[in-house]
Amino acid sequence: MKVNALNKIRGLFSILFFFSISVNFGQFTQEKIHFESANPFALSDIIGNLEAQESQNVYGVLTLPTDALDQEKKYPLVIGVAGSMGWRAHHLAYMEMYQKMGFATFELNSFKSRGVTSTVGSQVEVTIATVILDAYKALETLSAHPNIDQDKVAITGWSLGGGVALFSAWLPVKNAITQQHSFAAHLAFYPPCFIQPENISFSQAPIQILIGGADNWTPAKPCENLVNILEDSSNVEITVYPDAHHGFDSEAPVVQNEKGYSFKDCQFTLTQEGEVLMNYLQLPMSNSWLQKLGFLFCVERGVTIGGNPEARKKSFPFAAAFMEKHLMAGEE
Repeated sequence: MKVNALNKIRGLFSILFFFSISVNFGQFTQEKIHFESANPFALSDIIGNLEAQESQNVYGVLTLPTDALDQEKKYPLVIGVAGSMGWRAHHLAYMEMYQKMGFATFELNSFKSRGVTSTVGSQVEVTIATVILDAYKALETLSAHPNIDQDKVAITGWSLGGGVALFSAWLPVKNAITQQHSFAAHLAFYPPCFIQPENISFSQAPIQILIGGADNWTPAKPCENLVNILEDSSNVEITVYPDAHHGFDSEAPVVQNEKGYSFKDCQFTLTQEGEVLMNYLQLPMSNSWLQKLGFLFCVERGVTIGGNPEARKKSFPFAAAFMEKHLMAGEE
């Protein structure tokens, strides 16, 4: 009887542990937040077949400032999305900067939730479509949090996460997920812009791209072209840092990554239905096999990645000013 009672207590503790863990770190409180998402491979899976996607539990870490005088205070929130290598030191440095500015932050863990550490050299285990869905499900969950201002939630990301920050503003996919919740701002670091949408309906929320002029992983030119296409209909801007490579905002030296895909010769079409079409054949890359086939026509292996001190010096204050402008407006 005592053993059964003990097992019940342990089971109850496990359930509580599963849904939320709260730890106090002086001026900040951290909570591990779980929510239900799914595993779409392509944007078309979201737009045309979302209800049929396999369910997936996802988690992230919410960091909240603590105000001893106002326990019910609502904070603006920055949701962060890592790149193909997962969370890295410079990503976390931005999140810590936002926390010190008085923002809540949420580190989305799409990779760890699925037992994945990296998608470099494959880009099939966890896709941009998958993480866009995760990001909106996180937004939906966190909007109900008593200490989050649901009208002041921004999304930022790097590389793959930059693609999430950028294309979460594409209305066909956004509206297929939710019409109740929206991001107040989108800050994308070196996103893959070589996907040109036929439907150029994007959110009217501010969208900012920061990218290196020497990036051969996700090149700057397609981002400049995309901004030119969208500039009359959307609130989008781009900043290009000369001589800066992919990951310019890190402190790591520039090195060659032989596994990484260089997309400098790629320009894919994104249809209204969310299909990304191959170069030349114009076939949809709607699963991992077709995507690998499509990459054969334009992708090369071998990219450079690493920090540029001058670009890093500029990008951190730029990001701080961007978030302050778009999330702190009206704050006392």
